[in-house]
Amino acid sequence: TPLVNPEEQHKYMGTFRERCRLSMTVAEMKDAQNQQHLLEELAKHPEVTVLLNGEISSDLQSTYIKLLNQHGATFKIVNNFVENNPDSLGLLLAEKHAVDEPVIDVTEKYPQATETPKEEPTAKKGFWQKLFHS
Repeated sequence: TPLVNPEEQHKYMGTFRERCRLSMTVAEMKDAQNQQHLLEELAKHPEVTVLLNGEISSDLQSTYIKLLNQHGATFKIVNNFVENNPDSLGLLLAEKHAVDEPVIDVTEKYPQATETPKEEPTAKKGFWQKLFHS
């Protein structure tokens, strides 16, 4: 049988964008903080199925399989429509029905608080101040 909207299904590991709660690229999966974000989403939505990219390294795959097993999460390893590139999808949280989550990318949904506060620029002394107050 032909696929409905095949481009979208290829992009989202065989499911539709409207069913996704969270996505991580292969590169994002390597960030330990994103594992915590995954656990937060699993706590909020225990009925989701985690789709794991079957082409990612076995070390990374086993890390997530252990994590998912420890938390009793349902997961499925997807070998169709996937690649092992840093920008390829590595993990998706998907529902069985449409949820229309507005933001699914982990870095957009959980922005990192890495911005350092900018220092106030010191006021420069003018020519006359330098001349008379030095």
